[in-house]
Amino acid sequence: MLRSSINRSMQQINRNLSEIKCKRLEGKVAIVTASTQGIGFAIAKRLAEEGAKVMISSRKEENVQNALKELKSKNLNVCGMTCHVGKNEDRKSLLEKTIQEFHGLDILVLNAGVNPSFSTFFETSESVWDKIFDINVKSTFLLLRDSLSFLRKSKSASVILLSSIVGYLPLDVSSYI
Repeated sequence: MLRSSINRSMQQINRNLSEIKCKRLEGKVAIVTASTQGIGFAIAKRLAEEGAKVMISSRKEENVQNALKELKSKNLNVCGMTCHVGKNEDRKSLLEKTIQEFHGLDILVLNAGVNPSFSTFFETSESVWDKIFDINVKSTFLLLRDSLSFLRKSKSASVILLSSIVGYLPLDVSSYI
């Protein structure tokens, strides 16, 4: 009985703590790629709740508009645009619009990634492997490289690279190991 009561109390404390917004990122500017759904959206939302000005992005305009509508309804300071991170001109536009809108860059969250195939590693075609590498590795490197000049101007720049749990718990049908 006591243990149950303690567990309920701890759960309530955890819920309350997760709802505290400390504004620790007031004045910071963040870009979050692939940020209109899932973990990317949750990261963008939390950064904005903590006071950051956040640029969200997605390959699909409809997703950007839906995410912007939801985030702005909470009075969060966000902008958004379509960006296919595999396209050089889109990456450059993402950086340019962020600098134009928010006048700097302090936080870069590289969340975009794909796995267009559920075949086994040895059954994966070269074109699928190229797409996985281009988006998950190459575009991540290129956006980080292109962002460095802006990040270096920040007194406290942060870069967050996201991967997949599949790196720890590989699926039998994964295209990569």
